[in-house]
Amino acid sequence: QVQLVESGGGLVQAGESLRLSCEASGSTFGVTAMGWFRQAPGKQRELVAMQSNNGQTTVGESAKGRFAISRDIAKNTVYLKMNGLKVGDSAVYYCYMQRSLRHGVLSSWGQGTQITVDS
Repeated sequence: QVQLVESGGGLVQAGESLRLSCEASGSTFGVTAMGWFRQAPGKQRELVAMQSNNGQTTVGESAKGRFAISRDIAKNTVYLKMNGLKVGDSAVYYCYMQRSLRHGVLSSWGQGTQITVDS
């Protein structure tokens, strides 16, 4: 069992910055990647950014040029630094972990943290 605990969400004004953190605990054997997704009301969950253990990073279109992902692999922690926040960035942000085990690839999700960007 893996637990992902996010922190750092909240209410900000447009143009401001936030930093999200997510720490994994429990059975973290076989972690291959960690990242962030988000979901706004009435919309599908979408990728924000993902980073594999070898440093390969995938960034969603909405995050390019404004958001940066980083990881502390030893601490099983992932961060998301968000600059220049827009009203359209308002969503619940979910931490994501991917593990590769003998029987397959497993995905784990955090409970989510709300970010609201006010104009």
